[in-house]
Amino acid sequence: MSTLGSPQPRAGTFAAQVISAIAAIEVPAEQWPDLITQLLAFASDASNVGLRMNALTAIGQICEVVPPSSLSSRSNEILTAVVQGARREEPSPEVQGAAIAALLNSLEFIRDNFEREGERNYLMQVVCEATQSENHPVQVGAFECLVKIMSLYYDKMGFYMERALFGLTVVGMKNPDEKVALQAVEFWSTVAEEEIELKMEEAEALEYGDLPERENKKFATTALGDIVPVLLQLLTQQEEDADEDEWNISMAAGTCLALLAQAVDDAIVPVVLPFIETNIKHDDWHLREAAVMVFGSILEGPDPNVLAGLVSQALPVLIAMMGDTNAAVKDTTAWTLGRICELLVGSVNIDSQLQVLVTALVIGLEDRPRIIANSCWALMSLAEQLAPEPGPDGQPAATSTLSPYYQGVIDKLLVVTEKPTNESNFRTAAYEALNAYIANASADNFNAVSQITLTVLQRMETLLNIQVCCYFLKVTPDAYTRVE
Repeated sequence: MSTLGSPQPRAGTFAAQVISAIAAIEVPAEQWPDLITQLLAFASDASNVGLRMNALTAIGQICEVVPPSSLSSRSNEILTAVVQGARREEPSPEVQGAAIAALLNSLEFIRDNFEREGERNYLMQVVCEATQSENHPVQVGAFECLVKIMSLYYDKMGFYMERALFGLTVVGMKNPDEKVALQAVEFWSTVAEEEIELKMEEAEALEYGDLPERENKKFATTALGDIVPVLLQLLTQQEEDADEDEWNISMAAGTCLALLAQAVDDAIVPVVLPFIETNIKHDDWHLREAAVMVFGSILEGPDPNVLAGLVSQALPVLIAMMGDTNAAVKDTTAWTLGRICELLVGSVNIDSQLQVLVTALVIGLEDRPRIIANSCWALMSLAEQLAPEPGPDGQPAATSTLSPYYQGVIDKLLVVTEKPTNESNFRTAAYEALNAYIANASADNFNAVSQITLTVLQRMETLLNIQVCCYFLKVTPDAYTRVE
């Protein structure tokens, strides 16, 4: 416990982690009765900033790992100490940051307090004020709190959305600090996720002739005109050499837009359509890629009948963009074509568009790993969505829509599976696509299926022989010497 006040910051941080880990075991068993009393005393010790920070950190972590019932008698004292440190009047930004983090960890623990309007109002005031802090870590933590509050207490957010949260989060998305902006975008992603779930609950209730238990307050629909323009601007902040595994503001904006499309349905289309039309052929690759990303993101949610005409018009442009000079544009285009194949293949004109679509995707199999992976996914979706209906008695259909392209597609997929690396999982994607073509083959493609099967069996045999040889050499390491 004394290490919490260590002048070495890392020592105090580790001490808080150790204390919370021990507390997770001992507090529920009532074996450390004075722990909370000691930590609350440390958290109010104005003479030692480090001690206060680490005590608040420990309190927050304990609230996260200890069952609420084990701390229910001290919940008001704990909340008072945390909120005291989180207020804007707190002179130490480090202490305020630790208190905000503790509040984030304790949001589920303080559910009873959040049910009481007066306490809830004060908590929301403290968090909202913290989003305006000049200290960026405090800002980030405050927006993280808002994200979790929306997830846990959506039903109680109407009052606060109208008076503060709409404006705060829109301004937060424009913050030059990407960490702050990411959390503000995440707030609206959480809103959309909650309202998607509420839509599903409502549909299920209607199916059984019941009323839904919770009300969809349609925050996303109300704010659409304010948040979408900001998201569209954020989508243009791509970095050409961005690491696909590193989450950035452009990715977050695209994800948020896709969730909004599912939450608000057709309402998203007129809001984003001008951006797509203006920028899809723009000279700046950032704007071209953003326009394609927007189009791909709204394909799930709106009525397919509303999207059908747009997809049919956009498809020739998208197919041509598979030959774009910019790799990021091609990657996003391949992904968008995959979304069309998966969700709206009925909008593809079989007679005039299918051949050029398949050709473009097959050419994509010779490109960069991410483009190959997305092209494989698109080809797999085509095989699944255009699968022929089985004949009488479940017999395979005589032919299928993809039969004219079947042999050429699987030949190219087999070439991909022979490559020596698996960056972006493109070889895995190629095998998955091959599985789809095998599973949905019509009778006139059985020879090609036999070819795939024999090729894969030969590869398995080769791998098994290699493993046997390796095992033999491992068990009898001098075998090779004796043969020599």
